[in-house]
Amino acid sequence: MTDPVPALRLTRRRFGTIAGGACASVALGAACHGSDAQQRGNGRVTARLRSGIKTSGAGSRPLGLGEQRDAILHLPPKAAATPSPLLVLLHGAGGSGAGILRRLESVADDAGVAILAPDSRASTWDAIRGSIGPDVAFLSRALERVFETVSVDPARLSVGGFSDGASYAISLGLLNGDLFRRVLAYSPGFFVGGPAEGKPRFFISHGSADTVLPIDRCSRVIVPALQKQGYVVTFRQFDGGHDIPPDIALAGMQWVAAV
Repeated sequence: MTDPVPALRLTRRRFGTIAGGACASVALGAACHGSDAQQRGNGRVTARLRSGIKTSGAGSRPLGLGEQRDAILHLPPKAAATPSPLLVLLHGAGGSGAGILRRLESVADDAGVAILAPDSRASTWDAIRGSIGPDVAFLSRALERVFETVSVDPARLSVGGFSDGASYAISLGLLNGDLFRRVLAYSPGFFVGGPAEGKPRFFISHGSADTVLPIDRCSRVIVPALQKQGYVVTFRQFDGGHDIPPDIALAGMQWVAAV
């Protein structure tokens, strides 16, 4: 375990101003606020990779873990016989796993990346409400199911997302860097700090004209904050708004897949 990572933390009040372009300011100390530590959890994903698993099949299928909010596993057409890269892909606020998968499925296929796209338990990921817990518990269940049927390369097990999903991906990557070796963040807004595990690498992109999560208050703060803590960060700025341009999307997936 390394020293706690300072947080870029968003309170409920400040979350209400995101639409107007406000991101979290730097705050030191433990990440999650709230009084019930058991309910809140520690942000640790409990699923662990298995040996001797052989991947079979291709395409997308729901995991069947929830009637209303579930998770989708997508395997590329040419799923490798050897252990494959797997990306846990997190949607933005108000979105779904199916929605973010539709958006990035083609570039994931081109890069040969398997995708696990879960739905948040509520309309967005729990860190935005000041407590990490239910979403991590569901993600652990989903990953356990995936690890039973997919041969995953431990060095290329990643977590990533867009917008609020990118913020959550950075937070989970820091707290679970011994499991997620890489973190892919398209246009993040903040991250929740805490006791860091491992030393994951980061790919962060952001549009210079983003009016939802302005780059000056978000990635241009996040990137140096991570670098100051000794993390290796690849940063891609592009001309555009709150989006994932095709070339940036592909570059991120290729980074996830790289050996």
